Amino acid sequence: MTETTAGSGKAERDPEAVSKFVESFAAQLVEAGMQRMPARVFGALLASDTGTLTSAELGEQLQISPAAVSGAVRYLAQQHMVSREREPGSRRERYRVHSNQWYEALTNREAVLKRWEYALREGVESLGRETPAGRRLSETLAFFEFVDGEIAQMMERWRVYREQHFGEG
Repeated sequence: MTETTAGSGKAERDPEAVSKFVESFAAQLVEAGMQRMPARVFGALLASDTGTLTSAELGEQLQISPAAVSGAVRYLAQQHMVSREREPGSRRERYRVHSNQWYEALTNREAVLKRWEYALREGVESLGRETPAGRRLSETLAFFEFVDGEIAQMMERWRVYREQHFGEG
């Protein structure tokens, strides 16, 4: 149920509904392989209207320690899912999730795929293309090369789709 704050025009959200979404979405991320605390922090940032929260705000909302927030944000920043920003004139940091966080995360995975392709090529050469292991590595390499090409095409289609539906953002 959404209410508006008198005279402000801003929607006021039910904190319990927000918490339920954050925990539900985090559970889905955990099931997909993300650590629990980063999943909860990411869900909270995603559900915030501004897409930014301070460490204190995250700790209060999620009932977690500053150390837990710090570890979660470090992980999410390494995955290119959030960024850190200094508040002007303050020593406090805000953590931001961007509208294109999935694009950034997937683009980062492209670099990982390239490194795997390189290692697999070396493996094929080392083991011999005609050995059982070399053939298996060749097929794995072909799979990653295929996925890499598909991701590049898909990301281009996404850029066009996003611009058409959401503007440049």
